[in-house]
Order: sequence, then structure tokens, then C-alpha cells
Amino acid sequence: MVSVVQNVAIDCADAYELARFWSGVTGRPVHPEDEPGDRETQVLLAEGPVLHFNQVPEPKKIKNRIHLCLRPETSREQEVERLLGLGATLVGDRRNPDGSGWAVLADPEGNEFCVLRSESDRAATAT
Repeated sequence: MVSVVQNVAIDCADAYELARFWSGVTGRPVHPEDEPGDRETQVLLAEGPVLHFNQVPEPKKIKNRIHLCLRPETSREQEVERLLGLGATLVGDRRNPDGSGWAVLADPEGNEFCVLRSESDRAATAT
């Protein structure tokens, strides 16, 4: 027997608003029964576990011990710009001159996540 990952839970101050941000990031909908003010909200991903947002009273204080890594369909640079436009902030730049590496961003509540190279980025720098 094994366990199956049901969801990835993210603590936050405003579950619905943070779910709306991540809905924009992933292009996937917020659960249709969720609405502003709900203490728990979900983004329904196309595959795998859902993103589950839990409203908690305490603020984030330290670096995440677990985070999401995103592989964009477009180039990494285009996706970083798009996410910054949605309200993310750049908190660490691990991109290298040879095209490898990643960008570390934070969502509007400070939860870090990474943007990796897209498959087309990887193919363009393959030797």
C-alpha cells in the first residue's frame, strides 16, 4: 500500500485572493464553490493534486521549506515577466549566462516558488 498526494497546502492570510493569483499563474480555475472570504480555497489543476489554500492567523516569517517549481510553456524569461505582472516579486536570480538556472519569485503573500527553463529553452541550449 502507498499514500497518494491529495493536495499541496499553502498557508496564507487571504485564501481566496491567493487562490486567484495562483489561478492566473496556472491558467486553472478556482473551485467553483469557493468565494471571497472563504477560509479554504482550491485551484483545480489539470493533473495531480490540487493547490489548497488555508487561511491562518500568523504571517509568514522564514523561507519556505517546500515550494513549487514551474516549467513554463513559453520561455522562462517571458513567464517571469508575466508572473511579475500578476503580482509576484523576484526574490532570487539563479539564472546563469549559459541559460541554465532558475528564477526565484514570491507570490503576493511571500511564498517562494521557482521558474525553471521551458523545454524549448532547454533544447536551445543543448549541446
